[in-house]
Amino acid sequence: MRIVLCYPVEPRHIADIAAAAPAADVVDAGQQRVADELPDADIFCGHPKVPVPWDRVVGQGRLNWIQSSAAGLDHCLVPVVVGSGIVVTSASGVLADQVSEHAVGLAIACTRRLPLFLAQQTAREFVRRPTRDLTGATVGIVGLGGVGRRLATVLAPFRVRILATDWFPVHKPPEVEFLGPPSSLPDLLRQVDVLFLCAPLTAQTRGMINAEALALMRPGGILVNVARGPLVDAAALTAALESGQLDSAAVDVTPEEPPAADSPLWRAPRLIITPHVAGQSSRRIDAMTDFFCDNLRRYVQKKPLWNLVDKRLGFPEPSQRSVAGEPETG
Repeated sequence: MRIVLCYPVEPRHIADIAAAAPAADVVDAGQQRVADELPDADIFCGHPKVPVPWDRVVGQGRLNWIQSSAAGLDHCLVPVVVGSGIVVTSASGVLADQVSEHAVGLAIACTRRLPLFLAQQTAREFVRRPTRDLTGATVGIVGLGGVGRRLATVLAPFRVRILATDWFPVHKPPEVEFLGPPSSLPDLLRQVDVLFLCAPLTAQTRGMINAEALALMRPGGILVNVARGPLVDAAALTAALESGQLDSAAVDVTPEEPPAADSPLWRAPRLIITPHVAGQSSRRIDAMTDFFCDNLRRYVQKKPLWNLVDKRLGFPEPSQRSVAGEPETG
């Protein structure tokens, strides 16, 4: 059995993976060699950020399982993989703590006007200006998977009213007042002060936050996107900020990364952009390796895998999700 890796592992991580599957040959391909090594893999764990010959990989008929090292799966759920017998599992929930922390940080940066006050500091100005509160606000969470559920828990101490949508509106957490299907999004948008995007990128979610959706939000709303950039129409977001329909926005992801020099996002007022760092953590690679090793042992023992993805939907069903190797029960 040949396992090919494409995420930033260290020798100790490779040793842990080898210990979980003693009969396997573990290859650290990295971004430089993943395109060459992947066609001869039985198992792949990683997130290619370079072109991969998926047609050749599927045609080779050897790859059995893809373990994504990211919650998002748009990097591997290409049509030829979706139509194949290759099993796909995600990293949903593995990075939920840090992504939720980043999302709340972005929201607070908007409500407490941190960019404005940092700019004043640079200009040596000491001027008190109005701020807003996250505490007591009505917030919306689009996508109540691993990140969305953890975000709801983190937000609860702010005494917020939480409304959410999810493809599978089941197992509503106690801190969430309302959990509905995607069709309930328009009603949610009309009620929220702060909207958090935590949904995967699929054919159904691409461009979901467009001019029409933004117009439904309360005037002066705040948008925070820690999911995938293409969920939001960049031109519509810029227009909503310029018109004042949105008070402010913060995005960790953009439709194109990095945004082109002429992207409207660079000129958008009251917009915070962080360079896709919400999932960063000093323990990120350790946590991903622990999760992969847990799943790898299950694979060797022919047990059901955590975070098994419905490839047609593009994400795991609730019954298949786990967080750090434990089944999600909420």
